[in-house]
Amino acid sequence: MKLVLLSGGSGKRLWPMSNDSRSKQFLKVLRDEQGRSISMLQRVWAQLGRVGLAEDAFICASKAQREMIEAQVGCARFIEEPARRDTFPAIALAVTYLSDVAGVDENEAVAVCPIDHYVDDEYFRQISRLPEALDHSQADLALMGVRPTEPTNKFGYIRLQQEDSPDESKELRFAHSFVEKPAEELARVLIGEGALWNCGVFCFRLGYLKDILRERGLPTSYEELVARFAQLPKRSFDYEVVEQVQSIVVQPYAGMWKDLGTWEALSEELTDSFVGRGMAVECADTHVVNELGIPVVTMGLQNAVVVATPDGILVAEKGHSSAVKDVIADYSSRPMFEEGHWGSYRVLDYQKLEDGTEVLTKFIELYPGRHISYQKHLKRSEVWTFIEGSGEVALGTRITTVSAGDVIRVHPEQWHAIRADEKLTFIEVQRGSELIEEDIVRRYLTWEEVAAHCSVASL
Repeated sequence: MKLVLLSGGSGKRLWPMSNDSRSKQFLKVLRDEQGRSISMLQRVWAQLGRVGLAEDAFICASKAQREMIEAQVGCARFIEEPARRDTFPAIALAVTYLSDVAGVDENEAVAVCPIDHYVDDEYFRQISRLPEALDHSQADLALMGVRPTEPTNKFGYIRLQQEDSPDESKELRFAHSFVEKPAEELARVLIGEGALWNCGVFCFRLGYLKDILRERGLPTSYEELVARFAQLPKRSFDYEVVEQVQSIVVQPYAGMWKDLGTWEALSEELTDSFVGRGMAVECADTHVVNELGIPVVTMGLQNAVVVATPDGILVAEKGHSSAVKDVIADYSSRPMFEEGHWGSYRVLDYQKLEDGTEVLTKFIELYPGRHISYQKHLKRSEVWTFIEGSGEVALGTRITTVSAGDVIRVHPEQWHAIRADEKLTFIEVQRGSELIEEDIVRRYLTWEEVAAHCSVASL
């Protein structure tokens, strides 16, 4: 069996900590057994290793997430989405990739699940048994359904066939229909009938889904599907496939399963009630996460969450925190923090002068042995002031060493790169007519190529 982990979008219900480049699965707010800070992604990846699924796992995500994924779990097998188009296009892309690039046989089972659920190891052991459920039932599709713990409108429900008795000891059931996020009153009725939460876990034979693509006139080859990806229906796999299939077997799961998609849910798993600089005074059931360099003090709060990051500040009663995504819909600004395999940056200041010139100030940390590619910008200049560490800077065709106290100026259209010998921190001031991440032209990706180019050019 091959396992495809779907890495979703920005998860703005966890604003201001999550943004377009730092989705909720990458937030290092959990703890491992040794007390170290880890993300949801790192937690899941460790679980896959323990249950023996890591070698057969693939991560399907956007190009923007690739650096963050590799920074957190190493060189995982990556399926790059050309654009964000919901779960049906993502799964179709993954299936054609497995077939054409990874060479997976059409009779092999493929399981798909979200990458950001908070579960125990048994969850993944149950997923590994879904191919057996397909064989035993002769169904076209196998799902895993979570036994509800409360009547909630946060999840979809899987109704089971009425001829099956609601015997919780029975392992496999057949699906009857689906109800998407019902009102609480209907949810109580569904639970009384024995319905299960739909946790977004699917299993099918690779060839089965390719047949569905073929029947709908969609590409079944990876290269063609990538080329036509924008033409695929931007709809969920549940709507486009699951609700159209007649024979679906469901494997009930009664273990731990949580969607930590809101601050209220996430706070239940936070080990520390206060993270960052500052203090809480006479607060009850209150969690504070402060990523700013200034102190945050909370006094007398109850059942609240306070989150302060370069992207914004949230102060909310926990029960209201799930609505933050709708509240911030009109605030569309660039991410103020980003992390990659090379290091991280944090935006310190942004200004637009009277003449239209934009000025952006970043604090950048470059990890030891890492480098930024040989590149140039068309619309901006950059000034680097080095604070700590040492390394090398390629400016044009010349390589020079840098250390704390040095200042380097990069002119528009001037090729440049930088490598850290030890951890290198510096302030970058960008100045130009338009300051966007897309204003970048890359020439060499490895430092060896940069060094060779500068060596030959200096002869």
